[in-house]
Amino acid sequence: MNVAATTTLPAGTGLRPATGRTVAATLGPVPAPEPAGTGSARTGARVLVCDDHLVFAESLAMVFVDAGYRVTAVTRSIDEVLGVLRACPVDVCVLDVGLGLGDRFERLAELRATAPATHLVLLGGRGPRQWAPDALAAGASGLVDKGQHVAAILDTVARVCAGDTVVGPPYRQLPRRGAVPDLFRLAGFLTPREREVLCRLVRGEHTAALARSMGVTSATARCHVQNVLTKLGAHTRLEAVTAAVRCGLIDAATGEWLAG
Repeated sequence: MNVAATTTLPAGTGLRPATGRTVAATLGPVPAPEPAGTGSARTGARVLVCDDHLVFAESLAMVFVDAGYRVTAVTRSIDEVLGVLRACPVDVCVLDVGLGLGDRFERLAELRATAPATHLVLLGGRGPRQWAPDALAAGASGLVDKGQHVAAILDTVARVCAGDTVVGPPYRQLPRRGAVPDLFRLAGFLTPREREVLCRLVRGEHTAALARSMGVTSATARCHVQNVLTKLGAHTRLEAVTAAVRCGLIDAATGEWLAG
């Protein structure tokens, strides 16, 4: 399938057709598309791919097309992404984390301001991975490693389209951060939903209870819990709960948020 035949091409995006051979050589076997009427891709979600390695970007675009998505454009810089977002609607931007996004991902704020309804999924590579909490705090909805099978990228985008925040395995276990001021800073990155999850963990609720009380699936509850651990730099639920109580973030008796 030719990517260019199924995409919108705003001026300056530099989109070129990709071949099936390129996909196979770069990303490995492509999973079979979902049957019509199943999965998040059935809606034809609009995806923009941005990576400065054009062959990889075009190959990934082909994978999305074969899975039932509409590829809006393939770009190579954040400036090009901004141009596309101003020209046409995009549901998900899949971005290489090495594209000069800023030390604290300041450029993600530009993308969010330009297209508030667009979800951001970051593709990481080899090297330090301590950036995950900052990326989530800056508005990323998904973190996935390029080294994983392409099916993991497709799964991440599908779940993000469904409203989940998805943190891939390489970004879940981060170095421990034990200082109280640092814990308060990291806690500031928690969303209201994630604060609720941490409070419920302090009350002793397990995953099934969390899901029932919050009206979500068990998978979504686990995702929320993992996001809390990632943002706080905790390795286990017990570590997160102990630190939150010890530092005065949450009342141990009531499970209420105290940090303001």
